[in-house]
Amino acid sequence: MPRPTPAQITYGSATVVFSTLAMLLLSQTSSGFGIAVIAVAALALGLFVAVAFPVPRVGSRRPRVPRQRAPLPTESRLSEHSLH
Repeated sequence: MPRPTPAQITYGSATVVFSTLAMLLLSQTSSGFGIAVIAVAALALGLFVAVAFPVPRVGSRRPRVPRQRAPLPTESRLSEHSLH
């Protein structure tokens, strides 16, 4: 299993925190069981967001081809032979 990227960890953690706060405020529960259910639901949602976040694949990159630069005017004259 590949390691999660920092972006996946960040989005997953933020989802857990904000979804827990939102569900606790909206449900107004005070029982231990209700808080536990909300915590488990928030963790599941955060895990889903972290896994669903796109991961760059190493093999899908195009190979880098070095660009050739145009010669400077002085370089073209230096490469010419003066003796023929």
